[in-house]
Amino acid sequence: MQLVHLLRGITVELDLFGAGFAAAHGLHATDLRALIHLLDAARAGTAATPGWLGTQLGLNSASVTALVDRLERAGHVRRERDGRDRRRVLLAVEDKAVALGWSFFGPLISDMVSAMRDFDVAELATIRRFLQAMTEVTVASRHAQSNRPPPPA
Repeated sequence: MQLVHLLRGITVELDLFGAGFAAAHGLHATDLRALIHLLDAARAGTAATPGWLGTQLGLNSASVTALVDRLERAGHVRRERDGRDRRRVLLAVEDKAVALGWSFFGPLISDMVSAMRDFDVAELATIRRFLQAMTEVTVASRHAQSNRPPPPA
């Protein structure tokens, strides 16, 4: 259970850290999660469409449109036509949003990377497997929870 409590602790701290960034830059928590998903998609080479983003965030299309409109007005994202299918819209994070994120999160990331140097390659491989397993369990539980009927009133 101690590891579960440590995971919860880091989750709370990371959420608070992200909330500080969001508050300082007039973003909602969902805006920040959307930007993270879009950055992860770009890193993975995944085409990020509004529909894809809605699935990642559990939002309907009207909510995604409002979210993307808000991020676009703030200069954080842009809509682009897909070069292969002009009917499809892709979402991309603006360079200035990336720079803004690095200015805030960069020092934390650097400190995390420095702290990882205290672990050898085998330990890091075990930590990676552990975190991947915990993520898979959490995602599965979230999906199972969202498919349960509400409790009786």
